[in-house]
Amino acid sequence: MDSVNLTDNFLIAMPTLEDPYFSNALVYICEHNENGALGIIVNRPIDMNLAGLFDKIDIKLEDEKLGDLPVYFGGPVQLDRGFVLHRPLGTWQSTLRISGEVGLTSSRDILASVAASGTPGEILVTLGYAGWDAGQLEDELAQNSWLTVPAKSSILFELPPEERLPAAMQKLGISFTQLSDVAGHA
Repeated sequence: MDSVNLTDNFLIAMPTLEDPYFSNALVYICEHNENGALGIIVNRPIDMNLAGLFDKIDIKLEDEKLGDLPVYFGGPVQLDRGFVLHRPLGTWQSTLRISGEVGLTSSRDILASVAASGTPGEILVTLGYAGWDAGQLEDELAQNSWLTVPAKSSILFELPPEERLPAAMQKLGISFTQLSDVAGHA
């Protein structure tokens, strides 16, 4: 498969993908290069909210309304680490710039800022991430495990988690029910 960069794209898990971590997943690709890929599952809230997370890491949350925001299962790699997908980019200690407006930050300073002032204003906090070694994602794409579609930050930050996968599918002009669980190649 030719070299393709899927940074700032969504991966939509095909019905044939039976891995329990990725079944019905919508993954936002944060980085994709010759060394592999890193993504965040954006439609899997876990049984924890920001108030609970901030309590665990000893950060006082000033705005109690933010405490109700869900924490997400970002993927099966480094489940003990937090990642903040956010807009706008800002200037944090450890930020991966994904697009002109979206970043992924793994340093504590962004959580302290969210707790103290509510900035950045649009966030999605995950535990863990999805990772692929060099060539692994390309192999999975060749096996029809994923559909790809350019990402829209409005899907990430303006829709509830249960609406994100259908909205990404709609960008392709199809619904999940139209997908076959039988792979084929033309």
